[in-house]
Amino acid sequence: MKARVTVMLKTGVLDPQGEAVRHALGSLGFQGVNGVRQGKVIELDLAHTDAAKAEADVKAMCDKLLANTVIESYRVEIG
Repeated sequence: MKARVTVMLKTGVLDPQGEAVRHALGSLGFQGVNGVRQGKVIELDLAHTDAAKAEADVKAMCDKLLANTVIESYRVEIG
């Protein structure tokens, strides 16, 4: 079973990488980009056969290691 975790900084948390990308896009002539938020995607290949158990385990992984839940939020997709 595959799991995909998308981790992003929470709204209101400064995103210096996103701001650097926004600035660079403007320098390259791409006008009208008012904001950029940069995150990360983590793909997991799991031995689970139960989707609900897989989702619960991946959420636990996120809470313990994959995301800094103080400043980041995450979304889990099981497929």
